[in-house]
Amino acid sequence: MSNRFSDILFQLIHSLEKAEKRHFKLYIKRSSAKEDLKIVQLFDAIDKMQDADDTVLMKRLPSVTKPQLANLKTHLYKQVLASLRLLKSTENIDLQLSEHLDYARLLYNKGLKIQALRILEKAKELAKANQKFNFLVQALSLEKKIETLHITRSSTEKTEVLAKEAMEISGHVYRVTKLSNLALLLYRWYVINGHARNENDEKDIREFFKENLPPNVKEIHGFYEELYLYQSYCWYAFIRQDFLMYYRYSQKWVDVFNAHPLMKSVETGHYIKGIHTLLNAHFDLRNFEQFDITLKQFEDFEKTDAANQHDNFRTHTSIYINSAKINGHLMKGTFKEGVALIPHIEEKLSEYDMYVDRHRILVFTYKFASLHFGNGNYSEAIDYLFKIINGPMDLRIDLQCYARLLQLMAHYEMGNYEIMESLIKSVYRFMAKMKNLTVVEEEMFRFVRQSFGVHPRLLKPELEKFLNKIKHLEKNRFETRAFAYLDVISWVESKVYNKPMSEIIYSKYLKSKRKTGN
Repeated sequence: MSNRFSDILFQLIHSLEKAEKRHFKLYIKRSSAKEDLKIVQLFDAIDKMQDADDTVLMKRLPSVTKPQLANLKTHLYKQVLASLRLLKSTENIDLQLSEHLDYARLLYNKGLKIQALRILEKAKELAKANQKFNFLVQALSLEKKIETLHITRSSTEKTEVLAKEAMEISGHVYRVTKLSNLALLLYRWYVINGHARNENDEKDIREFFKENLPPNVKEIHGFYEELYLYQSYCWYAFIRQDFLMYYRYSQKWVDVFNAHPLMKSVETGHYIKGIHTLLNAHFDLRNFEQFDITLKQFEDFEKTDAANQHDNFRTHTSIYINSAKINGHLMKGTFKEGVALIPHIEEKLSEYDMYVDRHRILVFTYKFASLHFGNGNYSEAIDYLFKIINGPMDLRIDLQCYARLLQLMAHYEMGNYEIMESLIKSVYRFMAKMKNLTVVEEEMFRFVRQSFGVHPRLLKPELEKFLNKIKHLEKNRFETRAFAYLDVISWVESKVYNKPMSEIIYSKYLKSKRKTGN
């Protein structure tokens, strides 16, 4: 990992676009004294650097001492943020609302109470139109303070409406907080553990979900309440590997935005995540036609103003679309075309390295390995798998396990039998320790061990036995994980029928298309 993560100022300056840099220069020259213009020199020096390095920085600014540098960096960081806030205030509803509230407070402190109330009234209308109820709590709090402490000529009816409005908003905020907490904690559980591994995991997550779900769910209404409710059910279903339920709530997640089109611009990040989740649901259920339709909608959205209003939205839209393209190749068996995408995607991930979290990199790395494995590039697959195996163990225990299992399969394909026995023991011990062994993996270990002593002419009957043992487990909820991560059945079928794995999967895709009449 590059050392650019060691300096937040470096990250901030290098995230700026040309227009933002130009605005900063104009802003600082207008608002700063001459002696403060040293921060412009600091800004230019950091902007030209490839990596954050204070030693290099000191050489480029000989008139600045080390103690001064720390103070200048702090001052510059604040000024860049102030410049950005000024430039972006009209583009972001939260910044606009915050500005209204700031103005109302300033007017109130000046004794101009009626003017403050007028601004608060306008701000409340804007907040309601954009479903920003958290802001309404702050606006109502200031409005009640003014009405309580001063005679403002407001009618009795107005104060009653104000009190009733405050109670309604309070109940709404409570439900949104409860649901958003539940969605967040469920997602955290998945990022750390992956899918439920057994009945105990299933029981724990079911009890946790019931305990934290707000009472009277049927009374939930409004954009944010519905959004976080659908997210919560979405993660709950995904962890439990109930992919049909996962699909239904992913669709509801997207549909709530279709019912409130304005919110695509207000909560763009949630919309992007919702489309990404829906694509994953189509992938898990092999909804080929709907997958392609949703991906096309996502690519069309990528060109809209909403998707391009922030670096965060731009990068994550690009990342999720690339992830979906890889999934498309994995489920259709077009591994060669998928492998061809890897250099471009890696280049994009490098470009976005300040914005991409480690979990996303981990998932991409496993997908790259899977594409190479399916394409018969076993050595390249092992190279990518080593990045997971040798990395930190704090995320996605399931991926850590399947990376080792896929590595074992790659060595098996390469005929590296001299290391297979020790590798089998190592992988088996690891998966058992992590409580990640299912019937499918047990059968796979058994087959690989036995196949060493089997004559090549007798291997096909053994493969057929193995295939029959695991095929009936394909619909078992606690076994689906192995098929989703490895597609073991297609791999064994490629051995039984002596065909490339890509051909086996592609034929299934064509068969599915014929069934649906496409």
